[in-house]
Amino acid sequence: MDYFLDIDWHTLLVPTHSVLEMIVRGTIMYLALFLLLRFLARRLTGTLGTADVLVIVIIADAAQNGMAHDYASVTEGIVLVLTIVAWDFLIDWLSYHVPPLRRLLEQQPLPLMRNGKFLVRNMRKEMVTHDEMLAQLREHGVESPDDVKLAQLEEDGHLSVITKNGRGKDKRGK
Repeated sequence: MDYFLDIDWHTLLVPTHSVLEMIVRGTIMYLALFLLLRFLARRLTGTLGTADVLVIVIIADAAQNGMAHDYASVTEGIVLVLTIVAWDFLIDWLSYHVPPLRRLLEQQPLPLMRNGKFLVRNMRKEMVTHDEMLAQLREHGVESPDDVKLAQLEEDGHLSVITKNGRGKDKRGK
């Protein structure tokens, strides 16, 4: 019974590594992952498939090794989490308050269709097939590509559609 009640408070709370080292490690890993995911990993539907979840889990495991340096205390885990959250907040704050940085920190919307025509170069860049595009249009309630004035891949990975009648449609066709 004592086994369940015996807590090694020193190991639990006292960091085994320098707090500054953990902040530097967390900063480097966050910025590397930020650049990788922000600029290379935009998805058409804005949702995660099985392969996407697998990649995120593998990235998280690989990043943990680079950040953690085999930490043992709760304090070290909290410092790493706070470092990552702080960088995420700072980048969002900068992109909101400093418009010139916004273009560097955020992806710009990418047109995939204009006036009923598929923009093949942009679709190829995002690896969106003709059939995927047609499926997305149907989900937005668009019956024919000819009805599309503009369809673009937004920064968050969702497709927005404006029809020639001037109305945007959501996935329910409203």
